[in-house]
Amino acid sequence: MRIGELSRETGASPRAIRYYEQIGLLRSERRANGYREFDDNAIQTVTTIRTLFDLGFPSELVSRVLPCTGEAGPIAGDCGALMQRVAEIRDEMDTKARRLDATRDQLTQFLATSSQP
Repeated sequence: MRIGELSRETGASPRAIRYYEQIGLLRSERRANGYREFDDNAIQTVTTIRTLFDLGFPSELVSRVLPCTGEAGPIAGDCGALMQRVAEIRDEMDTKARRLDATRDQLTQFLATSSQP
């Protein structure tokens, strides 16, 4: 598929897709006319990349995590230690989310009691 189709399928801009390719997270083949051609797995790869970036992962960590994802499981090296780090990041996010929930609840209670005559 060409970059425009991959963009439509994933919601990633063509510019973002070119960036992912530039930093080595995504691969394409070049046609004789110079157009990029992506395989069907590119949809899942771009979706995973976007998710990891949305979670705040730096590109260096995304490049290390990406080979450990996918339907076939790990495709490069030992992913155990890396997945342990990802689990730690997830746990840190859970802790932050709980703190935010508690703060929101306190603010809601404050607003409720402040608005009473």
